[in-house]
Amino acid sequence: MSRALHDVANGTLFGVALNYQGLLNQRIAEFGQAPYQKPPVKPVLFIKTPNTRNGHDRAVIHPQGERLQPGPALGVVIGKSASRVSIENALEHVAGYTIVNEFSLPEDSYYRPAVKAKCRDGFCSLGPELVGRDQLADPHQLSLKLFVNGELRQENSTANFVRSIPQLIAEISEFMTLHEGDVLITGTPEGRVDVQPGDTVEVEISGLGRLVNHIVAE
Repeated sequence: MSRALHDVANGTLFGVALNYQGLLNQRIAEFGQAPYQKPPVKPVLFIKTPNTRNGHDRAVIHPQGERLQPGPALGVVIGKSASRVSIENALEHVAGYTIVNEFSLPEDSYYRPAVKAKCRDGFCSLGPELVGRDQLADPHQLSLKLFVNGELRQENSTANFVRSIPQLIAEISEFMTLHEGDVLITGTPEGRVDVQPGDTVEVEISGLGRLVNHIVAE
């Protein structure tokens, strides 16, 4: 059963970078160079701060003089605290799923995700609702599409995750407790596009509906 999102997804917003196989493959060569030295062996995490929270059918401000890129993603809402959970039990800690549009300025490096690129006001849109865990047969077989002004600009599938949702929860909860209401943003795929003031941006995930935002000038 779907539930009002703001009632349950009111905790910390955790982003996971490089969690689509295509994106990781695009960047794999640079991980042999400084400062990385080797590809990541654990999830690459960043936090979307509370000021980034935004919602369905609301405006996203395009910072003047910058490039703005939407980031379609599946959001996993934690339903009960998770600390050192096993992969086998990880989904028991999930309340449900929602759509996320993780807006960002373009980034050249994954070494230290830039706060100024990720954490502008309104740069994390969630919605339109929470769909309960039991309502999705398999969260790893969902189509994910990005539309700009009705035109399909990006398409992928959660089947292409580097790390599954249970694996993410297990690896993150090894070193920190995930609390009820926290949201895992499971990653955005390769092929990010630029958007401009006046654009309507929609993220569609099968079984979860569409999340709509409107880009406005600063």
